Amino acid sequence: MQSITPFLLFDGKAEEAMNFYVSIFKNSKVGRVTRYGEGAPAPKGTVMSATFQLDGQEFYALNGGPKVAFSPAISFFVSCETQKEVDELWEKLSAGGAKDRCGWLRDKYGVSWQIIPSILGKLLGDKDPRKAKRAMEAMLQMDKIDIKRLKEAAAGA
Repeated sequence: MQSITPFLLFDGKAEEAMNFYVSIFKNSKVGRVTRYGEGAPAPKGTVMSATFQLDGQEFYALNGGPKVAFSPAISFFVSCETQKEVDELWEKLSAGGAKDRCGWLRDKYGVSWQIIPSILGKLLGDKDPRKAKRAMEAMLQMDKIDIKRLKEAAAGA
């Protein structure tokens, strides 16, 4: 059983965001959904809270109002094995949001994500400090991470 669950506070868009994320990630599903009833601080039937899974990771979403906004200080790190996976997640998650440097993006709900190929960690940790430095320099020039360019840079090509 998972003991730490990310808790996301939305301003009325918890259900929309949950469905958006579940549509993007494989092995994902909506869990329990609780809706407001009569006399609640939101219209009857509006989602109050919901649980969902993204690739097996449990999340909790709450419609809590505009009191707090998401910040890039917290992000979800997604490790990808292929460039196709990087490309697909990058485009889908950034739609309506913002693309940032070094694999970071903000989705249309303001949630920050890092879409990172697993090879990046290996290249940055290479035993040859020159290769690692070249990989780092290449990554710092990228928004979406390009695996081929990283490998070429690390190799000195």
